[in-house]
Amino acid sequence: LSAGFEGGNLVIVSADSIPPIETLKSEVRSRGVGVVELTRDSAATVAFSLPYLGVEAQAVGKITNAMKAQFPDRAIEIRRTESVGPKIGEELKNRTWAAILISLFGILVYISWRFEFKFAVGAILALIHDVVITVGLFSILNKEISLVIVAALLTIVGYSLNDTIVVFDRIRENFSLRRRESYENMIDISINESISRTIITSLTTLIVVLFLFFLGGEVIHDFAFALLVGIVVGTYSSIFVASPILIEWQNRLTGRKKAATAQKTA
Repeated sequence: LSAGFEGGNLVIVSADSIPPIETLKSEVRSRGVGVVELTRDSAATVAFSLPYLGVEAQAVGKITNAMKAQFPDRAIEIRRTESVGPKIGEELKNRTWAAILISLFGILVYISWRFEFKFAVGAILALIHDVVITVGLFSILNKEISLVIVAALLTIVGYSLNDTIVVFDRIRENFSLRRRESYENMIDISINESISRTIITSLTTLIVVLFLFFLGGEVIHDFAFALLVGIVVGTYSSIFVASPILIEWQNRLTGRKKAATAQKTA
């Protein structure tokens, strides 16, 4: 079955006890199912990489029968099977990156129009920070990046951006109300004025996501985990990433203006 193998099916099995890897390999192959790779993710979880040759239905049936024979006192239920070929997988990956990049570009244009270009850069860098940390945690914990997780990442982008826009809007209001304040003090005041709203909104959303994470079941577990990380990271990035970028940008502009003025005077 492994001849001409391109791509494959990933089958993840969880049980109270997992036999040795080599024993599992020989058991599965003895039942006519090819195994490309077999890895133990944890003490109770093992991942099979099976050939993608239109035999996924047969593989599921044979694995189910083998498990029923091995564990006759337990009810074996296949809740979901998914099959994605290598070409389709590559296309989905490309479309995922395209969706994220196009959305970030649209955000850059919109915020530049509504606020200023430096506000847009601060917001985009904060969003990239949120997505990178979430994907990094998935990589560290060896979790699968599926289309559901891509949807969660785009949800995080929208949620974090909304939080950032609230802070930016208060900063813009204080531009006209506090002209005598320094740029750093004005941003600090704006953050303090909007921080209670940010914390309350994030906490209420976090409560719902926690219920999804602990009670939502296996199917939605990774989606809820991504949102859980994204909400926490997105909340502090609006304050500690996006806003300091504005201050750094303004300080550099001020420094260049002073240097240009000093050269003219000299």
